[in-house]
Amino acid sequence: MKASIDTVDKPSAHWDGEAKFGSDAVAETLRALDIPYILLTPGSSYRGLHDSLVNYLGNERPQILLCLHEEHTVAIAHGYAKVMEKPLAAALHANVGLFHATMAIFNAWCDRTPVVIIGATGPVDAAKRRPWIDWIHTARDQGSVVRHYVKWDDQPASPAAAREALLRASWMARTRPQGPVYINLDAGMQEAPLSEPLPPIEAARFMPPVVSAAPMDLVARAAAMLRHAQSPLIMMGRVSRSLEAWNARVAMAEALGAKVVTDLKVPAAFPTDHVLHVGPPAIFVAPQVAGAIRGADAILSLDWLDLAGTLKSAFDTSAPPAQVIQVSLDHHLHNGWSMDYQGLPPVDLFIAADPDAMVAATLEVLRPKARPRTDRQPAVEVGYDDVAQGRISLDHVASALRQAAGGRAISLLQLPLGWNGAVWPFRHPLDYVGSHAGGGVGRGPGFAVGAALALRGSGRLPVAVVGDGDFLMGATAVWTAVHYGIPLLMVIANNRSFFNDELHQERIARMRGRPVENRWVGQRVDNPEIDLARIASAQGAVGFGPIKHGDELLVKLRRAIDEVESGAVAVVDAWVEPGYVPSMTAAMTEKQ
Repeated sequence: MKASIDTVDKPSAHWDGEAKFGSDAVAETLRALDIPYILLTPGSSYRGLHDSLVNYLGNERPQILLCLHEEHTVAIAHGYAKVMEKPLAAALHANVGLFHATMAIFNAWCDRTPVVIIGATGPVDAAKRRPWIDWIHTARDQGSVVRHYVKWDDQPASPAAAREALLRASWMARTRPQGPVYINLDAGMQEAPLSEPLPPIEAARFMPPVVSAAPMDLVARAAAMLRHAQSPLIMMGRVSRSLEAWNARVAMAEALGAKVVTDLKVPAAFPTDHVLHVGPPAIFVAPQVAGAIRGADAILSLDWLDLAGTLKSAFDTSAPPAQVIQVSLDHHLHNGWSMDYQGLPPVDLFIAADPDAMVAATLEVLRPKARPRTDRQPAVEVGYDDVAQGRISLDHVASALRQAAGGRAISLLQLPLGWNGAVWPFRHPLDYVGSHAGGGVGRGPGFAVGAALALRGSGRLPVAVVGDGDFLMGATAVWTAVHYGIPLLMVIANNRSFFNDELHQERIARMRGRPVENRWVGQRVDNPEIDLARIASAQGAVGFGPIKHGDELLVKLRRAIDEVESGAVAVVDAWVEPGYVPSMTAAMTEKQ
């Protein structure tokens, strides 16, 4: 087994007296908020805070986790929070570090995930700025760079104000709908001595839990609509990782006899092999799902991502004849800059509540007496005989992973766009925790490291299946996992192409009557081929590949899993055939 994360980068000694500087007060507040880790890429704008974390707190709670790119700091915190549903801190150096991290912040925003982001600016007092460097790293309103895609931001002017800002920021990040927040610290404030001691922190009194429960009269109306429906349908969207809430959702669906659909853009919300689950989860609406929506006379949306777009996929321009109940708090985050709020859906009953609170309240009204159903639909099995000497598909990757894992509990942390939801049933809220968030390429490796960090000690095997483009843009996140001993299996579905854009070019060519066979130009990643396994092994991971034939894949995956169970990071480069499930291909290439 590798060294425990808690023993890595321990300072030889630290100051054990009272807080002396502004940054000491900031560090104390992070500890009071029970934030275990702070991700950072070093920078002079928060050198004061860095010193306080190491020489005042002893690099404990929060412990620094060093990252090689600012984008990874937020991506790793994003992955951790997706599992734990509570934030880590991520520190970004001045305006330049913030610029690097903006895509990861946008991903966390679109994924409604809490991250406490700490920025810093050169001294606000111009007389204290060093020549040149402090001037180019000081901004008048640094928060404006990300203000449209964070829940809240602030630039406190004193240690006392910084403490309050962090308390407020953490509370807001954790309150649903969750999201990232940004606090910008003045370098001068961090480094200045405290004029007087600050009083002890009672963080809990400033962090009241907010439970957005549904009014019982609306719950009763919704329950009646669903109970009296002939063909009720539940669309399970953005819900929690809680196993208790998962079981409640299953119980509600069984009590109503309602069909259920789920979505690969969000984590697992319902057992996908349950007899009430319709079709495989997918990125775009599959034919079975569209048919279930058209056949429903009452639809309950539990914060379904893009309800309007999904209904449009099923009914085109027609209004759905079913009664639609929408349960969501997402409108609290909608603004005029980002269109991530999607289209405006037709709704007959809107309930502004946390979806899991709504489910619990609905169960109280329904008072189900039926025994839980245990019958399951079989997953699609893909054998090896047909590819023993041939090329590998994503379905074969899934099948090989399942065989190699045996009876282990696996958490899929990230999946590529072409993944077939039919080949891997989800039976637990941690079976799949990833999503495509803001659609930014390069998120996968960092997100996977953060989720694997959160899963340490859970008994679950953390597995991320990422694309080659995703890996290449985020590859140095692997170093952080290796350095801190965070076990992780990363499988690269390497199709040597920006294949998603090949389909876009095919679509344009079809629309314009031009040659579709040229779709590959400016898309393929070859000549030279990139050795992705060596990129991983150069950072201390155990690299396997490139694996080009099906007969190698299962053997290498078994070896990789053995490495992960010994505490290592294993990266498997599997050359896969480009391709998507039919519903995805149709959505990408058909002329509209």
